[in-house]
Amino acid sequence: MNNSRMFMAMILGAIFRRRSRALMAVIATMVGAATLFCLAAVCIAVPQQMNEDMRPYGANLVVAAIEKQGAEKTGISDAMVAHTTSMVRAKSSAKFATYRYETVRINAAPYMLAGIESTQVRALNHHWSVQGSWPSHGAVMVGSDVASALGLNVGGNVTIAYQSSDNGGSTTSKTTQDGRVSTDILNGGGSTYRVAGIVNTGGSEDEIVYATNADVNALSGVKRGADVIEYSSSAMGTDLTAIATSINDMTSMGVKAQTVTKISSSDTKIITMLQTLFWLISVVVLALTFVGVGTTMTSIVSQRRNEIGLRKALGAPNSSIRTEFYTESVIYGLVGGGLGATIGFWLARLLCSLVFGRNIAMNWWLVGVAVVLSGIIAILATIRPVVKASRIDPAVVLSEE
Repeated sequence: MNNSRMFMAMILGAIFRRRSRALMAVIATMVGAATLFCLAAVCIAVPQQMNEDMRPYGANLVVAAIEKQGAEKTGISDAMVAHTTSMVRAKSSAKFATYRYETVRINAAPYMLAGIESTQVRALNHHWSVQGSWPSHGAVMVGSDVASALGLNVGGNVTIAYQSSDNGGSTTSKTTQDGRVSTDILNGGGSTYRVAGIVNTGGSEDEIVYATNADVNALSGVKRGADVIEYSSSAMGTDLTAIATSINDMTSMGVKAQTVTKISSSDTKIITMLQTLFWLISVVVLALTFVGVGTTMTSIVSQRRNEIGLRKALGAPNSSIRTEFYTESVIYGLVGGGLGATIGFWLARLLCSLVFGRNIAMNWWLVGVAVVLSGIIAILATIRPVVKASRIDPAVVLSEE
């Protein structure tokens, strides 16, 4: 029998002769590995799930047209919308919606009219509560504040007149009569639309009237590009800021991008809190695993005190004794780490399924980290008992026999 086979025989013999102690060491490592794997898997999956869940609650990136002072509004052309969207989607998946804003008159009072593509805005803002239906040809959707102020209901009618020549329209809002604004401007004309729906968001959207882009073009007599593009991007934090920076660096595009702080910062804060909690719990778990394995190995060394003394009396060097105990502890760590990673995966999968309603796939690099870390922890926890074993005086031990 060669030295390596004899060494392995000694290791296996030591393990099976003290099965209860070995089992305790494996269980201590397994519990720690399972807890850490579960926490890590959830901590990786939860930010992704939160990001997906947050995306339907509004845009986190806004691109606005840069209009030159005194020049007629042109907005963001369809070609520029496509180009900007390709830049955003090159970094991450994203939904988008365009908005064209115009000032209109309803019952002699100014209101904001937004030209939209209903399918885009609906996909971007799942949190909007709409009574009735979204805008269609000849039908508008009004914000709840507008509906309340004008006494509008779903199915009713509203007359809208285009107001501002400052925005490039053909109506002259500066006509005067006897030095005053003409009442014809306040009372004249307009187009009648059916109220298809009323939207309630609890935000500034409740003060806007929404119509199709085609109806806004017909009402104003001017066809132009959007004023704003809103993006709901899966990118977060610095990645989202980098997208905005890349758009702003291209000054020739005539647009300006900025992140929506209330959305992006909320994502970042929540994820940071979760990660901080993960690290704190991980430190506690590592400490408990270290203590559990260290206590078990100390007990094993104490039980084998006579055997160690005899081997040293027969000429076994300290390095051989240390190697044997370290190898034994590594076996406990690797076995416990493998079992713990498996248990941790199923715990994480169950937790994500029950709480977040999604399944997670096996993360093999995380399995490798868990197993290797378990082995390292086992070695570190064994250092003190091994040092104690190497100091055993064979003469004292044998005299006790």
